[in-house]
Amino acid sequence: MNLKDFLQKKLHEQRDPKKPYPHDYILKYSILPLIPRWILPNHFTILRFILTPIVFWLLITQNYTMAIPFFLFTAFTDAIDGSLARVRHQITNWGTFYDPVADKILISGSVLLIVFQHINPYFALLIILVELLIVSGAILRRKQDKRIISANIFGKTKMVLQVAAVTFLLIAIWAGADLFINVSVATFSLAITFAILSLFSYGL
Repeated sequence: MNLKDFLQKKLHEQRDPKKPYPHDYILKYSILPLIPRWILPNHFTILRFILTPIVFWLLITQNYTMAIPFFLFTAFTDAIDGSLARVRHQITNWGTFYDPVADKILISGSVLLIVFQHINPYFALLIILVELLIVSGAILRRKQDKRIISANIFGKTKMVLQVAAVTFLLIAIWAGADLFINVSVATFSLAITFAILSLFSYGL
């Protein structure tokens, strides 16, 4: 199977939301055993909604020493809630929909606060526009066929790249390392590519 056939297959393939990702196995034997059974995956999604405004406040006040680890921890709750849901068989329609919504609020807000100022306003608006299109598409499909569309490999890869790109930019601003700005732009550009693939593959 060549690359073109592989992409066409993935673009029309609906991923089983219960199927584990490679990182699920790592978390299953490292962090997840430390999480009590009464803590549910949706609790981490709610936590991300709560922590996101704090991240924004740290960015607005330019407290990058705190913003970097706080942003990374908040973003990491995405990996935890998804893996927890799949490993413990606690997948819900609410979590499947609002988990990526929480991600998009975190990323879009961070992009608006730092990419807009430190890279390029139009580049920031492009990133946010693609995110809005993905959410709008998911809402439209939900109304049409009443199905919850889960994230596929393109959506997951996009999120990882976006987190990395924001982190690179924060390090560049905090440490004055201009090289990381270029790395951040390149990573964001790659994330946009995966975002478009995610959009056309019906994945969040």
